[in-house]
Amino acid sequence: MRTRALSLLLALALAGSFFSPSVAITDTIDLTTSITGNQTLLSAGGVFQLGFFSPTGARTYLGIWYASIPNKTIVWVANRNNPLVRTPGVLNLTSDGRLVIFDRRNSTVWSSPAPTTENQITTRAAAQLRDNGNFLLSSDGSGSPESVAWQSFDYPTDTLLPGMKLGMDLKKRLNWNITSWSSATDPSSGIYTFKLIMGGLPEFFLFRGPEVIYASGPFNGAGLTGVPNLRSPSFVFKVVSTRDETYYSYAVTDPSLLSRFAVNGEAGRVQRYVWTNGNWSSFWYYPSDPCDSYAMCGPFGYCDMTATPLCSCLPGFRPLSQQRWDLRDATGGCVRSTKLTCAGAGDGFWPMDRMKLPQATNATMYADMALDRCRQVCLANCSCRAYSAANMSGGVSRGCVIWGIDLLDMRQYSGVVQDVYIRLAQSEVDALSAAGLYF
Repeated sequence: MRTRALSLLLALALAGSFFSPSVAITDTIDLTTSITGNQTLLSAGGVFQLGFFSPTGARTYLGIWYASIPNKTIVWVANRNNPLVRTPGVLNLTSDGRLVIFDRRNSTVWSSPAPTTENQITTRAAAQLRDNGNFLLSSDGSGSPESVAWQSFDYPTDTLLPGMKLGMDLKKRLNWNITSWSSATDPSSGIYTFKLIMGGLPEFFLFRGPEVIYASGPFNGAGLTGVPNLRSPSFVFKVVSTRDETYYSYAVTDPSLLSRFAVNGEAGRVQRYVWTNGNWSSFWYYPSDPCDSYAMCGPFGYCDMTATPLCSCLPGFRPLSQQRWDLRDATGGCVRSTKLTCAGAGDGFWPMDRMKLPQATNATMYADMALDRCRQVCLANCSCRAYSAANMSGGVSRGCVIWGIDLLDMRQYSGVVQDVYIRLAQSEVDALSAAGLYF
């Protein structure tokens, strides 16, 4: 009787594990193991889980989500544009060093790229889910930086976690972009993408299809000039720009704080969330006000949330169409009130203080040029519209950037005391000075 009771208890335990929503086996798979069905990987500290999920029941994906949050919050999807329809799926690490998802007919649904020649796979190769949410394939199982053959952090979906990079690695030819889900139940690539555009000064743009709807402002060495609230006691933000890579990243000062930065496809914005009181709370989002709309005031116009109307022309400029301007349509922008002379002392400059720098991806940056020299170079080139310091790190001006294009997407806050010097006919500069106007 006792034997029968023990057998029954064992059977019930096995049945319970079989029908449970997920079965965490370990944090690592190697050449001899795999995950399938409701099996999952659980990071060592129990922060993240990796496995198969089906948002609608008809299509299945391999993803990563927070293990401790009741409602699955997916932060990464492997096969977002190629779902499994013949389940169960299997995730294997193959002998040639690729992570591969097979369907029940053994057809390949998704595969990570083959390792480079620098990271040849050994028999000790392993892929580990880490507590930061990174799924990392190590060629020798050590997990050391030099052994990394592939990692999910290099292939974001819609979410940026602490430690992930948003930008570009020129050496490895990686683009770290985040793209919205198509809908709340469809992780395939949506229409909103937030990404870095390289140029004179790097800048991040939110696209809706091919259309830019928001820009962060150029990076000036101290910050993104259109994002004044990057500083927070809970977060450490940084933008790094070197010869090999340019990226934005963040860290949390409290390891227990769960935070994610994502493209919200339903709202059409980029948004930071923090987990508090059992819910995801919106910490901040962009665009957050009408002045955040890209190039809202057109060429040579700027936006001011404290003014009515919101759009104004830069000093020395007037609306291209006063009729449209009166109807609150400023997208046509502004034109010069007085033409440039393009001759030495015939032109001057008017400083605009604490501005979100104009879009600078098509501007020209001179890393070692002093501002006085920059002024002379601008005056010598009739197509030059403005100049400013290129780098304000430490509060000290270094280098310069010159705009030979129409000035777009300007607005009063930068978080950094920085002037943009607008080129005007000297007569306009004298008139503004006499009127005591300062901006």
